[in-house]
Amino acid sequence: MHDPSPALRDHLFDPSGGLIYQLRALRYRRTLWAGFHAAVADWLNGWQPGCPSLVIIGPNAGHALPAGFLARFEQIVALEPDPLARHLLARRADAGGLRFERLDCLATSDGLARLAARFPDAAFLFSNVLGQVAAPGGSWSSLLVRHLRERPWASYHDVVSTTRAAVHQVPLQSAAALDLEALLAHFWGRGEITVTDHETLHLGGRGPCGYAVWPITPAHWHLVEWVVNQA
Repeated sequence: MHDPSPALRDHLFDPSGGLIYQLRALRYRRTLWAGFHAAVADWLNGWQPGCPSLVIIGPNAGHALPAGFLARFEQIVALEPDPLARHLLARRADAGGLRFERLDCLATSDGLARLAARFPDAAFLFSNVLGQVAAPGGSWSSLLVRHLRERPWASYHDVVSTTRAAVHQVPLQSAAALDLEALLAHFWGRGEITVTDHETLHLGGRGPCGYAVWPITPAHWHLVEWVVNQA
């Protein structure tokens, strides 16, 4: 039977996840990105979804995933449009249970419902993707509540981006979501700051929140939020 679900198309030259990103990773992942990757590792090491299967949406090559993370799960499905990233991800030492599928669960308003139906026993990790893709027909917060409220999921995602360097880079943990003004003051201090809003602050979920800054390049900084839904 034909599956009407939207399929991922290959994207090799997308600045946020294609060849340009891989060149940035080659240059920065052990230096400029190291602090942010350490924050992601702490978040993921503390996440225990209680499922043997994991679906990762937008993992890219797994640069931010700590060594051994994939081995925690018996089965891992990755939904990733970058063919070079798929090749690199499959070569990880902990990728023995990994396979790729082509479902594009972010393209339509019912995409998360299709995701839940396709993988009824899995947990979901949105790997810094929701802040880069606009929510179809609403907001990611409302779509997550509507379609994945009873499923275990976690997301780290861009909240805002700016060309102003952060003055404080120590990650922040919070029992509840914080407002944007407080977050900007924490990481950038007081004063005017121009930001691009990625419309992902307070995605919901039922669990603690984390915040960290990510210098994509020396001239481009992102504020990233971590949220968990404990089903």
